[in-house]
Amino acid sequence: MAKRDYYEILGVAKSANQDEIKSAFRNLARKYHPDVNKEHDAEERFKEINEAFMVLSDEEKRSVYDRFGYEGLRSTGGMPDWNTDNPFDIFEQFFGGLGGFNSRQRRDGPLRGEDLYASISLEFEETSTGVDRELEITRDEVCERCSGSGAEPGTNPETCSTCKGRGEVRQVRQTFLGSMVQVGTCPDCRGAGRVITHKCTACKGHGYERKTFTKTIPVPAGVDNGTQIRLSSEGQPGANGGPRGNLYVEIKVKPHKFFRRRKDDVLLDLNINIAQATLGAEVKVPTLYGKEKLVIPSGTQPGKVFKLRNKGIPHLRSGGHGDQLVVVNVEIPSRLTSNQRKLFEQLADTLGSEVLPQERSFLDILKDVLGG
Repeated sequence: MAKRDYYEILGVAKSANQDEIKSAFRNLARKYHPDVNKEHDAEERFKEINEAFMVLSDEEKRSVYDRFGYEGLRSTGGMPDWNTDNPFDIFEQFFGGLGGFNSRQRRDGPLRGEDLYASISLEFEETSTGVDRELEITRDEVCERCSGSGAEPGTNPETCSTCKGRGEVRQVRQTFLGSMVQVGTCPDCRGAGRVITHKCTACKGHGYERKTFTKTIPVPAGVDNGTQIRLSSEGQPGANGGPRGNLYVEIKVKPHKFFRRRKDDVLLDLNINIAQATLGAEVKVPTLYGKEKLVIPSGTQPGKVFKLRNKGIPHLRSGGHGDQLVVVNVEIPSRLTSNQRKLFEQLADTLGSEVLPQERSFLDILKDVLGG
């Protein structure tokens, strides 16, 4: 993707002075600072704004950019490197943080734990009744021995001597474009600001132990294939006292031998013989709740749909049920006894041999009945 023009990013003219550039940066950085803006692309926008300001606020870099563009900055080493440059530090350097937030607070502040994902398989019938299903979950738990500190009981973590507890190290280097400050995570404490000299023997200094346990998941009636159940605060533990993440359980419904699902309705294809369709009959049909009586009127045509009210899937978020739709298929015998053939021949003589084209197809009629 092509990079946007730095002047366009800050919304200033190419003739803008430093005060105008600084003011535009301040307003935009405050708007897109991830501590304030929770949109998914806020941090990328924040970096983009910082990059534009880092170039345009430096007269030498700005001169190179105006004359040679991005390629000129790359060839002279003037492009920001987000592996070493911290956009939050840049903001703090010029404006002293944002409403009390800074990079150190972001790192040491409470952080929500990661979400966990799992799946459960259900039989088709179980979607109509709901079920409690046991699920094996593996996640981190706070170490019981050290209570999450990572230090052996009786000892405490010590302030990192390399970064003095800041969790980051800064290095000033001279370049063709002037002094540049590189900010990186402290290699000794890895950003924690503390080092553990006597690690907990149970968790090896991590503060957490990996544990597997079984949890009963209540699956409500009405779920469908792909439905997700959220169990709040059942995910990974948060850092620095932050809340746990959530556990998301996806439902996978096994196909049924006879039943199909359309929203909360259940569809059943039912084969009847030609005599039942012609003369009418009373039959028993399977449903999710046992067998139900169904009256087949005389003269029933192939594709006729009968509705068994409230014999479908319960509505997940409201009361009531869907219906069961029974689609009748008239089965034509492929083999006849000699006596059956004589009877059909006699019937054929009485029905005649005239054929008529059908105005609407069977599929059109079925679509009308099933609502598309």
